Amino acid sequence: MIVFRDPAEIPAGFGPSVVAIGKFDGVHTGHRAVIDRARVDASDGAEVVAVTFDRNPLSVLRPDRCPPDVIGPHQKLDLLERAGVDATLLLTFDDALASIPAEEFVRGILVDALNARTVLVGRDFRFGAAGVGDPALLERMGAEHGFRVDVVDDVRAVHADRRVSSTWIREALSAGDVTTAARLLGRAPSVWGEVVHGLKRGRELGYPTANLSHDLEGFVPADGVYAGWLVDVDGTRRISYPAAISVGTNPTFDDVHSRQVEAYVLDETDLDLYGHHVEVRFVERVRGMTAFDGIDALLVQMADDVERTRAILR
Repeated sequence: MIVFRDPAEIPAGFGPSVVAIGKFDGVHTGHRAVIDRARVDASDGAEVVAVTFDRNPLSVLRPDRCPPDVIGPHQKLDLLERAGVDATLLLTFDDALASIPAEEFVRGILVDALNARTVLVGRDFRFGAAGVGDPALLERMGAEHGFRVDVVDDVRAVHADRRVSSTWIREALSAGDVTTAARLLGRAPSVWGEVVHGLKRGRELGYPTANLSHDLEGFVPADGVYAGWLVDVDGTRRISYPAAISVGTNPTFDDVHSRQVEAYVLDETDLDLYGHHVEVRFVERVRGMTAFDGIDALLVQMADDVERTRAILR
């Protein structure tokens, strides 16, 4: 997948293209339905292009109302590529972009840069200065500039008759319900970051863990222990390892002052991942986070966590 970070990077003569525009926070099943429709529209040789942003626009427009991201920019690009997008225009959302008039956004990006033939947006899509751009404006300008507008209806979850949304995914993850989040995402929820040195207490206890840096990408689920996978994304191929994953502040020892994600790769005691970028995928919650009365009780529970993880992932 080609990644452009500014319309000026798009070569002359690019396209024609079928363009899907949105925040794509999570690249969940609703987003992928839009991308799948774009791929069908582009099946005669047009480019499938996602136009999205490096952050939630609310972080600039209304920071007091901006929720945490489900995924970060690196994750978003990776997931868009896996969804079959040919090129992504990842715009830096700042005051300058927020002040561009809607008509100028259409002419400069959709028409001149991307040579859009079809533009797909959600029914509640808004764009341009003061948010005055909407699907109706796109349709009027499409008639003038020769592109069609496809307004895509919401995707609803069959099991709950509710619109699939990033808000619902955040709710599920905040409750530790990674199973529901996975249904909505169409994949296991995950975080992505660099493996860094920790207190090495897990190694001392016989369960060495890969500790993720605090500036990781992705929505961290509720504190607890999870069965999942650690995926080493450095190198020429992804290597997946079954893992018992801990999220929290390690209350038994009470010396970790910020939430931490750490993963014990099952049956691996000499795996050196320091400095590697990894993806940690959450498959099922094993239990909540608990403070134990001493190391012996903790070790018994850790052994049980590992066996339950092994059974879940088998």
